[in-house]
Amino acid sequence: MAMSTILAIDQGTSGTTVILFDANGRILDRAYREVRQYYPESGWVEHDAQDILIGVIEAASEVLRRTGLVPDAIGITNQRETVVVWDKSTGNPLHKAIVWQCRRTARDCDLLRAQGKEPTIRAKTGLVLDPYFSATKIAWLLREEPELALLAERGELLVGTIDSWLAWNLTGNHVTDCSNAARTMLLNIHTLSWDPDLLRMFAIPAQILPKVVDTAGICGYTKQLDAIPAGIPVAALVGDQQAALFGQACFDRGMAKCTYGTGAFLLLNTGEKPVFSNKGLLTTVAWRINGKTVYCLEGSVFVAGAAVQWLRDGLGIIASAGETAALAASVQDTGGVKFVPAFVGLGTPYWDASARGLIGGITRGTTRAHIVRACLEAIAQQSQDVLECMAQDAVPPRLLRVDGGAAANPVLLQMQADLSGIEVHRPMITETTALGAAMLAGMGVKVWRDLAELQAVWQCDTVVEPSWDGQQRAAAREQWRKAVDRARHWF
Repeated sequence: MAMSTILAIDQGTSGTTVILFDANGRILDRAYREVRQYYPESGWVEHDAQDILIGVIEAASEVLRRTGLVPDAIGITNQRETVVVWDKSTGNPLHKAIVWQCRRTARDCDLLRAQGKEPTIRAKTGLVLDPYFSATKIAWLLREEPELALLAERGELLVGTIDSWLAWNLTGNHVTDCSNAARTMLLNIHTLSWDPDLLRMFAIPAQILPKVVDTAGICGYTKQLDAIPAGIPVAALVGDQQAALFGQACFDRGMAKCTYGTGAFLLLNTGEKPVFSNKGLLTTVAWRINGKTVYCLEGSVFVAGAAVQWLRDGLGIIASAGETAALAASVQDTGGVKFVPAFVGLGTPYWDASARGLIGGITRGTTRAHIVRACLEAIAQQSQDVLECMAQDAVPPRLLRVDGGAAANPVLLQMQADLSGIEVHRPMITETTALGAAMLAGMGVKVWRDLAELQAVWQCDTVVEPSWDGQQRAAAREQWRKAVDRARHWF
């Protein structure tokens, strides 16, 4: 077992990270490729699927050349809901990938809502009717690009989320797993199959969709691609947030995690039965292993780390994200400044596609440190919005496990603990998305036999305890809600 290695491909929104893990969860080597963002119109976001594929192959080849190791398996975790369409015979993408953040189908969602479709969608998929999910993106492509619709009718076009695109290129098999399929708004989460009623609703032919498989389990074997040798089992496909939940060893009902990435995503393990939310949380599939399905509640914050990027690239008031902790700590509070980073609308629990970002409460005494601190506070406040919903819908999380790039920021973690009133735990390995993919792939090829063996892989690095009393917490939450009200229904 000590010599076993797993290659995790973590294809995210901002970049692709490839990490080689050993059987103890230690990182042996890693490589990274940035993903270029395209913004063809206001509120639209696209990626180049071919560039993503090239980046994945380059990064994986770099790691394998440098280490000289051949992994026992490959696990793929990915940005979810992003849609790729490609030619079945040539493998060429036929349109830029439409990214999960893209809001181009907001009016389509409004129309379906007006037609009374949302309750059916909610009951079958556990999702709210929102441009976030894949179904309206696929429908938009087939409607707005008639040649794509023609190819789809002929069975010459394939469509999938990023996991499907990568798996098809690595193995030749058109597959997706339950955790990714559950995010398309086309999967019935009770039967775990593509739903005929939803396919008709969105006018999407079933033949273009991938086969739905277990999250852990061999779904194909690699072809020779650069330094990636032929014959390596691809043994896990998993959406990035579900991967992080698994990588945080949140195997039991009531365990929760928050990943601070481009957005912030909080997941609560609800066990083997789906729990439906009254508070705008999503009911989704966490994973399916050996035919056994685990469900979770999820809250989605659309803009978290992306707000820090905007401070750097848009406003130019910081040179790097690493500066934010010291800057934020240099002031006692935000000086009354509130920052609501609703750049692409608001997610849980508001689901307001018309909301837009604002910075309010500025005075002549406001400095960049106050704005930076308000940005970090906004990430924690949005996450607390979700935690409160989870407590009301299911069970209050006893503690919160955190990961992602911003989890390295001690000021943010203290804010999160203070606002939530519970301990915040950061693991030794904060690359939990990649680790989760590796753990699932390892289970798929029996490197680890069961969840009990995997418990030892997760180790705690930092515990942050709350320092606020209830009155401070309530006051901060009230101020935040007022700021959000001002950002909502902007047009």
